[in-house]
Amino acid sequence: MDVILLERVEKLGAIGDVVKVKDGFARNFLLPNKKALRANEANRKVFEANRARIESDNANRRGEAEKEAVAFKDASVTLIRQASNTGQLYGSVAARDLVDALVADGHKVTKSQVVLDKPIKSIGLYDVRVALHPEVAVTVKVNVARSPEEAEMQASGVDVMASMFERDEAGFIEDYDPNAEPGATAEVQPEAEEQVQG
Repeated sequence: MDVILLERVEKLGAIGDVVKVKDGFARNFLLPNKKALRANEANRKVFEANRARIESDNANRRGEAEKEAVAFKDASVTLIRQASNTGQLYGSVAARDLVDALVADGHKVTKSQVVLDKPIKSIGLYDVRVALHPEVAVTVKVNVARSPEEAEMQASGVDVMASMFERDEAGFIEDYDPNAEPGATAEVQPEAEEQVQG
């Protein structure tokens, strides 16, 4: 289906472009959200008659989004979640969780503005894009951790998972006797040798 874009759509085109899209994408997304018109003669005339107004409305919305983008400078969100010892989350961090955290920080964001390519499923630092307008996007740092202390460590640049495994290796190491019988421990071995000699 050919459509006339009423606003810039990522990976498609800018205002006024006539592009060919799949029928389902046009019917289910572009047309209901008023991002495009069907490309026929009547709609082309309507678009050309209203082009100046559409472009000025878009410029106004872009200007507001750019002002809002200033508030997002160095924006970061810390989310405390339960996770396994390997850092895998029980569940995942979705766009809704990020919207709730950003709104709590005083930003105006909707779920459709958060561009999350795939759900966040492990602890760590992530950069998430927030599209305030089709032409204005900001990056928000998301810190997913198991505790506020862990979040502070991650924010200061410490790889929490790597440091945790280093700590484990430095712990208790059992003495290994290659001649010991299977299942025997290092403490039991000397006693067994004394009984054999006596």
